[in-house]
Amino acid sequence: MTIVTSEFSRTRRLMLKSAGVAALIGLGVIPLGVPQALAAANDKYPEDAFKQKNEADAIKALYGKTPEPSDKVKMDAPEIAENGAVVPISATTTLSDVTSISFLVTENPVTLVASYRIPAGTLPSVANRIKMAKTSNVTVVVEAGGKLYSAAKEIKVTVGGCGG
Repeated sequence: MTIVTSEFSRTRRLMLKSAGVAALIGLGVIPLGVPQALAAANDKYPEDAFKQKNEADAIKALYGKTPEPSDKVKMDAPEIAENGAVVPISATTTLSDVTSISFLVTENPVTLVASYRIPAGTLPSVANRIKMAKTSNVTVVVEAGGKLYSAAKEIKVTVGGCGG
């Protein structure tokens, strides 16, 4: 599963992966051609989607189409988050052929907070702790079989997590 987050997190993660891959190559666990394949998979970072300030633009930049609400997409999140800096959230789905799952927070300075690429044959379930600036709708978007599906929930925040 590939997790896509902010540019800082991406750079940090890339450095940690590189150090780990170098160690495994040195031990002879990974053949030399594998790191190039891993690097090619990371070239699809959706930079433009993370720059969008509203939900519709972020979804359009990430997927190029609009999701439809679905009861097959389940989001588990608290009704009230006492601390917006660490809001636990998870998403699962019974849809087949899931290729990605993304979280968006309407009132955040940057709407798209996380996007996961789901490899074929894996369980379409992800969890994270997200930051929320203030009370907002949170939307999870699932791409499955070439279509987009979503679920949304309002989460009330008592102490903001994005500098508030």
